[in-house]
Amino acid sequence: MIEADQNTTRTAPDEDSSKRRQILDGARKVFMDLGFDGASMGEIARAAGVSKGTLYVYFTDKFRLFEAIVEEESVHRGASNFSFDPDRDAATVLGEFGKAWIAVVCRPGGGSAIRTVMAIAERMPDVGRRYYECVLNATISRLAAYLQARVNAGELAIDDCHLAASQFQQMCQATLFLPFIFQAEPAPSHDRVHEVIGSAVGMFLAHYGVKN
Repeated sequence: MIEADQNTTRTAPDEDSSKRRQILDGARKVFMDLGFDGASMGEIARAAGVSKGTLYVYFTDKFRLFEAIVEEESVHRGASNFSFDPDRDAATVLGEFGKAWIAVVCRPGGGSAIRTVMAIAERMPDVGRRYYECVLNATISRLAAYLQARVNAGELAIDDCHLAASQFQQMCQATLFLPFIFQAEPAPSHDRVHEVIGSAVGMFLAHYGVKN
């Protein structure tokens, strides 16, 4: 009897996690398709394949549900696999980062996630701040730390590495991100990304690179 109770205790969290995952996946699709204001708990329940009663067991309202999705996005994107090896040269690392960053922010669904957070940030400032700090600023800070390492190695001359990291990130997005996020253009092609990132790296190193 004790062993049976232990088995029940072990499996219940797994079942709970699976159901929560099911709800979050359904809710994410509804939010991305309809936006925050257009989404309803009933629509989310249908998309998730659960009853409204089950949905309310996990989340009291769509505000809490949306917060959970942003939190998950923050954790996932904050741990994105950008390679910032301090021993590698700046041209290589910046080029790889730029392409990887555009793949994140211009991926199918990615623009919608950012649009949705932007739309709700005024009403839910904690959500907006969390997304900014955990996804956007966290990435800039990691890039800034890499740039500081290259400054220490004598390859770059930068007074404010956080500013320089922000500048490079924005240069990578030039002509790519805004047309995509406003749905004026589809996700950029591989060739276009290569062209824009190459230009960004060249401009960055022309300004901050140490002349030998």
